[in-house]
Order: sequence, then C-alpha cells, then structure tokens
Amino acid sequence: MGCSFSGLNALYDTVGAAADIWVNDHRFRVLRRLGDAGPAGSSVFLVKEVVAVAAASDGTAGAGPGTVGIAKKKGVDPSHISADGTYALKKVLIQSDQHLELVRQEIKVSSQFSHPNLLPLLENAIIAVKGVQDGSQNHEAYLLFPVHLDGTLQDVTKAMQEKKEHFPTITILQIFRQLCAGLKHMHSFEPPYAHNGVKPDNVLITQRKEQHLAILMDFESARPARRAIRSQAEALQLQEWASEHCSELYRAPELWECPSHADIDERTDVWSLGCTLYAMMYGKSPFEYELDEAAGESLVTVIKSAQVKWSTETGSSYPDSLRQFITWMLQPHPAVRPHIDDVIIHVDKLIAKYST
Repeated sequence: MGCSFSGLNALYDTVGAAADIWVNDHRFRVLRRLGDAGPAGSSVFLVKEVVAVAAASDGTAGAGPGTVGIAKKKGVDPSHISADGTYALKKVLIQSDQHLELVRQEIKVSSQFSHPNLLPLLENAIIAVKGVQDGSQNHEAYLLFPVHLDGTLQDVTKAMQEKKEHFPTITILQIFRQLCAGLKHMHSFEPPYAHNGVKPDNVLITQRKEQHLAILMDFESARPARRAIRSQAEALQLQEWASEHCSELYRAPELWECPSHADIDERTDVWSLGCTLYAMMYGKSPFEYELDEAAGESLVTVIKSAQVKWSTETGSSYPDSLRQFITWMLQPHPAVRPHIDDVIIHVDKLIAKYST
C-alpha cells in the first residue's frame, strides 16, 4: 500500500493543522515536527496512531486496519512503547539512486535487530514522487520508530554541564552497560554487524523511575563488521567510506589509515564506546579535548597516538579504574583491543564495585 496522505501541505510545511498519514495499513495523525534528520529536507515528526473499529459487512462492529495497535502487532519490547500511542515518524527525501540504496540498506539492517537497547524500526514505506519543478521522479521514505522525547545522551550531558553537574560513577556505568548490551546483540550475528556510529548523539536517554534507559539508534552506517583488506585500493575504499559515514571524533584509527593488508572487525565499535564513555564523563570526545589542548596537531595524528588526556574540571569525581577502563578500550592496534564480551565482563565488575 505504501503511504497515502491527507493534509499534505500541513505535513510538508508547518504541520499547522492536524494531518493524517497512512504508512502501509496503519494510520497516524501528525502532531508536530520534532526536528531535522540527516539530509537536507528530511525531518522527524511526532505522530499518534489512529486506532479505529471498523464496521463489519453485517453492520456489527468488526476489526479493521488500525484496530490493533502497531506495537502489539509487531511484538515490540514494552520498554519502547509510549502510554499514549505516539511514535516518531522520520521522513527522508531521496534524490539519487545511491541514496535510495542506502535507505533500503538501513531498512534491511534495522529490521534484523530486536533488543531493548536498540531502537526498533516498526514500519517503513518508500514511495515515488515527482519533482515539483522539473517533473523528475524522486523518492521519499517514511520510517516509524518508538518515540523517546527526553533527548539524546549528548543533550543530557550538555544540559548537566551547563548546570555544573555531572553523572555519578554508577549512573555512567549503568548507561554504558546498556550500550554494551545493544552492541553485543549486533556483534552476535553471523556475520557480526558493526554499528559504525556509536556516539552520544546516537544514544537516546529516557528516564524510567530512578534509572536511565539507554537506546542506541541510527543504523544508517551499520554494516557487516568483518572485512579482509588485501590491497591499497581496498584500504582507500574503506577509508573513503568511513570518512562519509563515521563521525571523525569517534572513528577508530584503522578507519583513518587502513593498511593494505588488514582484517577489520567489530572492535571498531569498541573504540567508539571508549570515546563515548569519556564523553559521558567530560562532555566531549577524548580527542576533541586533546585537540583543544594540542598546538597545531591534526585530528588523525592525535587519534593515532591514542594518548588520552584527562580533564581537570571534574576529573576528581571519577576513579582511576574508570580512566583505565577507557584507556583499555582505546588501544590503537585493533588486534589487542578488547571484544564486546570482554568489555561487558569488566563493566559488570565495576558496577558491582561501585554499587556498594
């Protein structure tokens, strides 16, 4: 069925009046625009499912499209479900065949994962549309996700910094442990998948009672993790891909300068995890902090050196064991960098230590 719309101008422009949108067999009311999403013109909307009971042919009430909420039909983990039936709808403007293939790949990859700490793709549709001015045919994708309105880890950390606050050690470890759990799910596939975009901007934080729920999102760059590089051409191709799809401040050294003979694996994510843990403590990537302190050094030089410097502003709040944990994950040589199972064993020991 794809998508069909009522109130089309409202959806495309200001969403001033209520607009309804069908994504396959499910109907949603557009409540408001939440913000931009990636490529120019792409946006995220807050929508609410319209659940109606249709009349059967004999005049009695009967089930029809939308009678059963999409969350129940899809068997979604309860931790992802809002009480009021609202969702996040991502609209992506696609203007090239290459971008279309990337979106299809994102849908394919996202649909494979089912874990409380990974944001599930609930429904999707890609439709062909004609260009307004030249009549050319483009595409639009509509991706439906659970909504988490408390913001990202980056948002929360920044807000705390502005108030001169920071996470307690045990809270950092609990959030980090959830990210590890989500990545372990991805790394356990055969072949394993790497997220390739682990960073605070891609972690949703939701306050649940007295704990934070951490959810890893954005699988646009997720790919099978293991790649055998056997030529300079393959190494350069990997570097070019990484420069387009992996955030430079969280990108592993082997994705900056890949040898012509190398075996790349899912431990690129472990490097990004180490950077993310540092950012939870100090508000920025360790290499962003080091660049601020260094005189004229390039980012790639700073990352290859893997010489982590520690902020003195809140450093006394965190134990040396947490700093050592980060240094262990930020091994510049991937062959000696820990796997996610090793990281989980270590973080569980730290949680046990600092829970008492």
